[in-house]
Amino acid sequence: MASDDPDTIRREFGEAVNMTAGELEKWLETEESQSVGQKDGDGASTGHASGRRIVELLRTKKGDLDDDDLAHMRKVHGYVARHLAQQPAQEDVETSRWRYSLMNWGHDPLKKG
Repeated sequence: MASDDPDTIRREFGEAVNMTAGELEKWLETEESQSVGQKDGDGASTGHASGRRIVELLRTKKGDLDDDDLAHMRKVHGYVARHLAQQPAQEDVETSRWRYSLMNWGHDPLKKG
């Protein structure tokens, strides 16, 4: 069961999201970013919308996070953990839909450090 402790949620979110707000914002503007994910009514994918929210969260001060923010942070951690476990068997993931989808959620599996 997921933790309700705000410190744990923030730590897990920080472990899952390895892109900066600027990196993610720039990525979300690319065709590659917009080419993956399940689309909703306005044409944006769920992951793309989440990425925009993650940019906001990364720029929000710790004390200003509300319960809705923490719930989304928990969702991001869960998504990244599930999708990392589904890494495709191919050798070159650099241009894979799997990587692009993870990047929409703020995690670049090829980023070091």
